[in-house]
Amino acid sequence: MRSLAVLGATGSIGTQALDVVRADAENFEVVALGASSSVDLLATQAHEFRPKVVALADEARRDELESKVPVGTEVIAGPNALAEVSTSADVILNAVVGFAGLSVTLAALGAGRRLALANKESLIAAGPVVQRARSTRGAELIPVDSEHCAVHQCLRAGVASQVERIVLTASGGPFRGRTRDELAGVTVSDALAHPTWNMGPKITVDSSTLMNKGLEVIEAHELFGVGYDDIDVVVHPQSIVHSMVEFSDGATIAQLSLPDMRLPIGYALAYPDRISTPFGRIDWTQLGHLDFESPDLEAFPCLTLAFEAGRRGETAPAWLNAANEMAVAAFLDGLISWVSIADVLKEVLDRHDGTVAESAEVVIDVDRRARREATNVIETRLK
Repeated sequence: MRSLAVLGATGSIGTQALDVVRADAENFEVVALGASSSVDLLATQAHEFRPKVVALADEARRDELESKVPVGTEVIAGPNALAEVSTSADVILNAVVGFAGLSVTLAALGAGRRLALANKESLIAAGPVVQRARSTRGAELIPVDSEHCAVHQCLRAGVASQVERIVLTASGGPFRGRTRDELAGVTVSDALAHPTWNMGPKITVDSSTLMNKGLEVIEAHELFGVGYDDIDVVVHPQSIVHSMVEFSDGATIAQLSLPDMRLPIGYALAYPDRISTPFGRIDWTQLGHLDFESPDLEAFPCLTLAFEAGRRGETAPAWLNAANEMAVAAFLDGLISWVSIADVLKEVLDRHDGTVAESAEVVIDVDRRARREATNVIETRLK
């Protein structure tokens, strides 16, 4: 039986991971659960799975959590609590949202653990720092994101020297097929109407701008060591083919399933084995057809900006990621238009100073400075 620490347990990925554990209970034991501040749900999960320890980032709610967890379950609380339990299991699922997840990633890899990674910031903002941690003896990183999990599965068909190209698929979001002029007046509700996936507002807006796919390009580069010239994006509205790898002999290997995040979660938790519950199984008699097309980079310039930041390397992805969070928040608050998101990002990216990603502390400082620059750009546009 494999022991698990599920961090970010009360969010979308965390709760779906516990679905996987329920389905394959004979193979997994949850020994640690962690969350940022959702005390009630975390306590409910603790009563069901009986972990040895629960971790809460919000130290002010320690007593409240202690009063609700089962007798004998240890409670750790504070800003370092999630990182503290990142060495407590065979497999650490990092589903923590935002920069708080970076410390979890570094702690797990630094301790030589298997890391099932669903925290984008770890690789997008701190890729060079994480790469050094990955060199720790015993450390292993398996991606949970559906596209990167698909690539990971496809790569098992060959060796690194045989890989010609990675192809990431994108649903195209709610605005596929529209021109830039047609996008000028889209509303927040329009952007949040994703045709395939049920996600949070920020990620859903990123999907509508194709920034989410651009960030995944950066992740793919960091995860698999493939150059940006050998990573392509194609729009695939059915979201059945989750990504592909083309090999030197012309063969393309693809991973297909219905959209269900429990499949990549289960893959990351059980690797190199597979779970026995068929999440995302396809009925081939009902599938119909699969469509692919090139992304419209004029209508969706965020994808080009992500490639640019990735090629600059070091802290440029962190800079762009932080600016994007501020721009999306401004759009959701009604301060800027949808098309202005890319305009803000281009202006902020042009101000990146080339800082080298020497440490996590440097990355965090770059994130702070980029948010300030983005705020200034947005405020200037409002005058």
